[in-house]
Amino acid sequence: MNDKKIKNWLLLILIVAGISACSPQEAKRISNPIMEGYFADPTIVHYDGKYYIYATIDPWGGEELAVFETVDFQQFEQKHINWPTKEACTSTTSGNDMVWAPSVVQGTDGKFYMYVSVGNEIWAGSAEHPLGPWKNAKEDGTPLIPGNTIPGYHMIDAECFIDDDNQAYLYWGSGLNWVNGKCFMVPLAANMVDFLKEPTDVTPPNYFEGPVMMKKNGIYYLMYSNGKAIDHTYNVRYATAKSPWGPFEEGSNSPILKTSADSTTYGPGHHCVFSHDGQDYILYHRIFPQNEDYVLRQLCLDSLNFDLEGIIKNVKPQGVAPFVH
Repeated sequence: MNDKKIKNWLLLILIVAGISACSPQEAKRISNPIMEGYFADPTIVHYDGKYYIYATIDPWGGEELAVFETVDFQQFEQKHINWPTKEACTSTTSGNDMVWAPSVVQGTDGKFYMYVSVGNEIWAGSAEHPLGPWKNAKEDGTPLIPGNTIPGYHMIDAECFIDDDNQAYLYWGSGLNWVNGKCFMVPLAANMVDFLKEPTDVTPPNYFEGPVMMKKNGIYYLMYSNGKAIDHTYNVRYATAKSPWGPFEEGSNSPILKTSADSTTYGPGHHCVFSHDGQDYILYHRIFPQNEDYVLRQLCLDSLNFDLEGIIKNVKPQGVAPFVH
């Protein structure tokens, strides 16, 4: 082969290598934060080929929730739902805080149920579609868990989990002044609002708020946040049990997500989990530090992986590959 042909072959190799380095797959990688704007405490449902993300509007909540519709986690369309609002969810036991920390699930009856913190108490809503119209799931229009239900603790951060036998459980609870966090739980009746038992304390080690329950290979994983939601100490932890009631033993490598050495990921927490095509994901917020007397937070998405012994691996905050449809 003469010198000219060798040069042409080398040029072709370089061109192919360059194309591979900038392949569409790499260019489309979902990076963090996944969207512009400041939102926190996300929850997610999948319905009719679309994902719906509900989140707190920063700083510290708004008159309504932030709601986004997406199919690929690259393009998001912001929506507005009629409920909850601060005005609609106010009672004689309400505090001044705004609309926070939703949890949305699809019940076994096909309807959607929301458990949301408004005014430091928990309200339940229902709808036929993720975008509503929503209404208070209680016929009398009162909060599901009034703010004074268990004195000394915050009645916030509700999370609904539906087990394999279709039994639904509600987990919630936080502490006051960044201490004494407690996690409470009740089994729910078929109507998704009535309690089948009195609240039970199922608090795992090093818990403060933001409970999330998932089940995998027969193991119950109660995930949660600890530390202060306003600084670098906030992190994601987990504990396991053989029952949704516990007792829970903290994972040997907990926390699995915390402030990174370079502070790119700062104060991550208050997450939700979901699966897509056999891969588990964690959707959470991280703090965007600024010199104000409040925090702004951003939504992030990463893979959630397990080892052969059922231990949740440490989360690598690097974004995820594109979703395949």
